[in-house]
Amino acid sequence: MKALFLALALSLAAVSAGAVNPDEILDDPVLEARAREISKGLRCLVCQNQSIDDSDADLARDLRVLVRERLVSGDSDGQVIDYVVSRYGDFVLLRPPFKATTYALWLGPALIGGLGILAMVAFYRRRTAAAAGVRAAPPPLTEDEKRRLETLLDDRSR
Repeated sequence: MKALFLALALSLAAVSAGAVNPDEILDDPVLEARAREISKGLRCLVCQNQSIDDSDADLARDLRVLVRERLVSGDSDGQVIDYVVSRYGDFVLLRPPFKATTYALWLGPALIGGLGILAMVAFYRRRTAAAAGVRAAPPPLTEDEKRRLETLLDDRSR
């Protein structure tokens, strides 16, 4: 039982390497840590819901190698990210910046949710009003309609 617990604890303590291949890992641990941090914020353009650090796609591997090459050549983290964004656009970022071209991305879900809430409120108000019998008053009868009604009522009373 203790051995099983120990094996479980060790497996949970192991750091996930993601999809990074051993031949991609840099010798300098500081540069490798920077590369990993940058890779976690870049979207795999094939998978689209994974970072390039987690993806096994060939394009993700190429981007990981590109990030490491740029870091080895002396680029700062910001320069590496700017370089990748200049080639692939803001879509490559898992957290795109809040700017005019991404307003719909950031504000769209809130707008859609707000419109949904307004639609629900309007629906329940109409439903409640209909259930309570609250209706608009009908227009008044015309003189011709009044005469016809009197004739019908007179015929009925005979």
